[in-house]
Amino acid sequence: MSKPIFVLNGPNLNLLGVREPHIYGHETLEDVRVRCESRARALGHDIVFRQSNHEGDLIDWVQAARTEACGLVLNPAGYGHTSIALLDALKSLDIPIVECHLSNPAARESFRHHTYVSLVATGVVCGFGPAGYELAIEAVCGLAAKP
Repeated sequence: MSKPIFVLNGPNLNLLGVREPHIYGHETLEDVRVRCESRARALGHDIVFRQSNHEGDLIDWVQAARTEACGLVLNPAGYGHTSIALLDALKSLDIPIVECHLSNPAARESFRHHTYVSLVATGVVCGFGPAGYELAIEAVCGLAAKP
């Protein structure tokens, strides 16, 4: 069996559907998980879907992805703008990395215009709400299939 796609979510994403729905929408993180599982399954892949408000958990999961995943979809949330430690962990990966954001960071506050994750991401999907995760899954599947 092929390795799964890791879908990792950073801080406050457990509050999807409640926190700032005018920006992030009304779907919950569970709704996003279901979307990801459905899209990945249709493309012949499984996913490992996780969320944490703790930077160290995300770093541990990124490090595990080195040997356990065929690709990574990462919504780093606020850690994308602040975490050099997360960047350093991502640098150890030799698999496709797709950075995913529900909103479009470039259209928001200036401190959101830069993410450390983008420095190592294969690609970025942003501004499409929960559907962006499905696009990110499709991208990883396409990239992981390449030799």
